[in-house]
Amino acid sequence: MVKRIDITEKAKSLIDDLRAEHGELMFHQSGGCCDGSQPMCFTDGEFMVGDSDVKLGEIHGCPFYMSRDQFEYWKHTHLTLDVVKGRGSSFSLEIPLGFRFIIRSRVFTEEELKSLG
Repeated sequence: MVKRIDITEKAKSLIDDLRAEHGELMFHQSGGCCDGSQPMCFTDGEFMVGDSDVKLGEIHGCPFYMSRDQFEYWKHTHLTLDVVKGRGSSFSLEIPLGFRFIIRSRVFTEEELKSLG
C-alpha cells in the first residue's frame, strides 16, 4: 500500500525525545510562507484541526495533517518528514532543541497514484 507520508530515522529519534518530554504528539503543515510552510509538531490536541485540514496519515504514531489548500498543491507528491539542525521561528516543539522538521518531496509515479485510490 502506498502511503502519502513517510519518516526518516532521524525524525523518529527526535519524535521519541519529544514524546518522552511532552506526551503524545501531532503534526500540522499549513500553506503559509517561509516557516509557516514547515511541518509543525504539537502536543496531540494542542492544534485544533477542522474541515480545512486533511489527514495524510500517521508517522511514528503521530497523526499528520495538512491544510486543504496546501494539500491541493502537494496531492501528487510523496512526502518524507525529516529533521535538520537549525532554528525556525515557529511554535513547533523541536525549535528550542536547535532542530527543525522539514519535508522532502518527490512526485508519485503513475503506479503509486493508482494505488492511492
